[in-house]
Amino acid sequence: MKSWLKWALLALVVALLASGVWRALSARKLQQETVAKLAAQNTQAVVALGATDVVQVKNRELATGLAISGVLKAVNTAMVKARVAGELQGLSVREGDQVKAGQIIARVDATEYQARVQQAQQQAQAARAQVDIARRNFDNNRSLVEQGFISKTAVDSSTASLAAAEATYRAAQAGADVAGKSLQDTVLRAPITGLISQRLAQPGERVGVEARIVEIVDLRQLELEAGLSASESVAVRVGQSAVLQIEGVTQPVTAKVIRINPSTTVGSRAVLVYLSVDRAPGLRQGLFTQGTLVTDHLQALALPLSAVRTDRAQPYVQLVSGNQVLHQAVALGARSDLDGQTLVALTGLAENATVLSGRVGPLRAGTVVRFAQPASAPSGGQ
Repeated sequence: MKSWLKWALLALVVALLASGVWRALSARKLQQETVAKLAAQNTQAVVALGATDVVQVKNRELATGLAISGVLKAVNTAMVKARVAGELQGLSVREGDQVKAGQIIARVDATEYQARVQQAQQQAQAARAQVDIARRNFDNNRSLVEQGFISKTAVDSSTASLAAAEATYRAAQAGADVAGKSLQDTVLRAPITGLISQRLAQPGERVGVEARIVEIVDLRQLELEAGLSASESVAVRVGQSAVLQIEGVTQPVTAKVIRINPSTTVGSRAVLVYLSVDRAPGLRQGLFTQGTLVTDHLQALALPLSAVRTDRAQPYVQLVSGNQVLHQAVALGARSDLDGQTLVALTGLAENATVLSGRVGPLRAGTVVRFAQPASAPSGGQ
């Protein structure tokens, strides 16, 4: 092969290799420029914020206190029990029925007790007849003594007989009263006005003395019994208020301390505090309740607790400075419930600083933000 042809082929191969290297370098450079451009675009992405997306740090009066929990109890409850034994009759009320004080709930079969009343009355009448006989004997003997026909000893004997007859009569009368009371006890009445919460017996059932028939609760006045430790109870006073969250009730309910037990409970050594709960729709005895008993007030810079992020080792907030988001570490203090939200005292921010609210998700530090203009309210609102 001629030498010039070899050099030509070598030159062609070198040219092809150089062209391939140049194209690869150009493609890589273009890719790097594209990535850098996209990164710059992401860095400069602007997040639009509305008025409800930010909150301001304000100096507020916070109510601090103790966490309490327990179940609601009706102040007035009554358990209707059988006072005499017998067959239960006429029990028609069931759980949830309204009853009034003095209303007849049920009866116990009174046949036997009516017979006892008649027996006692007959015995009293017989005793009364004996009193009349003894009194006539006494009057006759006293007249004969005055005339000198008999000795004074006979009068003394008739006096004793009269006293015995009178005592027997009084005992018979008392027996009649006891029988009458038993007859009255066959009628079971509601001692208070309220609602039937439990029905513990059935008509036709034979019940004994002290057998439980129904339970009545009065929901017009409820209270919370909360247990506190000895150290916590020192700060509690009658008249202090509390904000409660009750299961099934959407709105917070207020309560007030009305009594403090002077003794600790056996075993747990807890001090029981009793709070009168304000009336609210849907409250029932036995509902679980938790809340905060307010014991003190303080002034501090505060934010809604939902605005504080805890996805790092130290709590922080997303601070809006200028038109950028900054991550600012904060130290948390006392918490308080106000207007349905939990506020927390904090340090590390200035008053009136603007912070992203909890409804805004996490944003990277340096994110550019802008505030959207609020939409005008439509005329003729609904």
